Amino acid sequence: MKSFRTYLSVTALALAVGLAGCSAAGTTSTGTSITGATSNSATSGSSGTAEAVSLDTLSADTHYDADDLTWDAASEVAVTLADGASAVTSDSSSAVKVDGDTVTISAAGTYRLSGSLTDGQVVVAAGEEDVVRIILDGADVTSSTGSPFVVQSANEAIVFLAEGTSNTLADAASYTDQGDDAPNAALYSMADLTIAGSGSLSVDGNYNDGISAKDGLVLAAGNVTVDAKDDGIVGKDYAVLLDGAYQVTAGDDGFKSDNEEDEGRGWVLINGGTLNVSAGDDGIKAFNTLSIAAGTATVKESEEGLEAQHIVLSGGTASVTSNDDGVNASGGSTGTTSQGGMGGGMGGGGGEMAAGDYTVEISGGSLTINSQGDGLDSNGSATITGGTVVVNGPTNDGNGALDVNGELVVNGGTVAAAGSSGMAVTPGTSSAQSGVQLTFGSALPAGTTIQLADSSGAVVGTFVTSKQAASLVYSSAAITAGEEYTVYTGGTAKVTAGLGEGTLDGAQEQGTVTAGEYTAARGPGGR
Repeated sequence: MKSFRTYLSVTALALAVGLAGCSAAGTTSTGTSITGATSNSATSGSSGTAEAVSLDTLSADTHYDADDLTWDAASEVAVTLADGASAVTSDSSSAVKVDGDTVTISAAGTYRLSGSLTDGQVVVAAGEEDVVRIILDGADVTSSTGSPFVVQSANEAIVFLAEGTSNTLADAASYTDQGDDAPNAALYSMADLTIAGSGSLSVDGNYNDGISAKDGLVLAAGNVTVDAKDDGIVGKDYAVLLDGAYQVTAGDDGFKSDNEEDEGRGWVLINGGTLNVSAGDDGIKAFNTLSIAAGTATVKESEEGLEAQHIVLSGGTASVTSNDDGVNASGGSTGTTSQGGMGGGMGGGGGEMAAGDYTVEISGGSLTINSQGDGLDSNGSATITGGTVVVNGPTNDGNGALDVNGELVVNGGTVAAAGSSGMAVTPGTSSAQSGVQLTFGSALPAGTTIQLADSSGAVVGTFVTSKQAASLVYSSAAITAGEEYTVYTGGTAKVTAGLGEGTLDGAQEQGTVTAGEYTAARGPGGR
């Protein structure tokens, strides 16, 4: 199996763009004849976002196949869920067994479930080569003893949310089965799991996790809300969001992949759709590579927002709020020594730092960080070649808006990193794009407009602080190395996520800076 990290490098992602304008999960087709019956397939969800990584690439390294989301409606097995009276309501099927309030499906096929179980369970126990497709069509299942939905065995399980329906899964606060391999999530799968369809699903993980796949996980569509005591949504080998709208509230991590054993596994890809996370610990986390290629990912609350050994942003929009680091490239890799690897300068000293095999690569998209700890933190290197990066970093001098143990290389894009001045990190000497470092004598309050003007008086950079800031590192294609720029506060500004355009009407001059001269104590006129 190929390592998906190969596909997530900046160069490979550019080559992988091949299906722009196509929905990641296909489009709904109703009334189309397929072998004399109605065809059904996953809808594109609410976002309609074109994917940045092609489906061919995904199919080569995951279980996902869009063909699995199309079937012959005449082959469906209809199952009505009812307390003490669940039954197959279409032609009888030997693959469905009802034992009290437990419904077990034991063979490949398409099964449409409707109705409710106030204390029951749906179990998939199929063959290792079987693809089992379960359509939730107004299905509500709650269990007082364990998980209400368990995939014990199959090649792949597909949970398809029927258009226009609301469905719920809620587990017990404590499980009767406490074995090592016992389920621990409201939606639990030992097989590859795909969630699709345009309907809605509410998942209450009262015991531990909300949705957990012990193999691969692909979220192809759907409007899904997860509230979990521990982790929200977990895929072991990989966790992929293609489309749909996912809202996650978790006591621990929000959305993650946690395979630490297998080479090339343990990765997360946001390739479309919307993901909103409020987490007690990490917002979005991967053991190996975390990539955002398209769509919108918002971490509203977290200790650390995005965390992985390798973090790649090539497109889409990411917004992170964290109590500690906003973006954190770290993990279990063995570090190597980097002599003075701060590139430009670091307030409060520096010297010999350990730079391990950790990377942040940003080539496109938009990243906004609001952190109390370090803003963009890499225990190795960081490279920015495109896109927009805005950091509203810490107000305390023990952390910095940028913190890179190796070199921070800026070769393109726009970077605005505001925060405290005690640990200010600036672009390294190998950066092709220049920038300026502003250090103010006293912290500027939230809502302060900071503007840069060139020698002709033209504004080349406008930034509005979202909280108190004593320093600003700014780099863009409009900044020329060696040129002198005048720094102003005030004036008019029209910004998005802090960056935008402005005028100097009513602005106050603060001093001058020279592009490319990075020293921690240097600022506009010493102010």
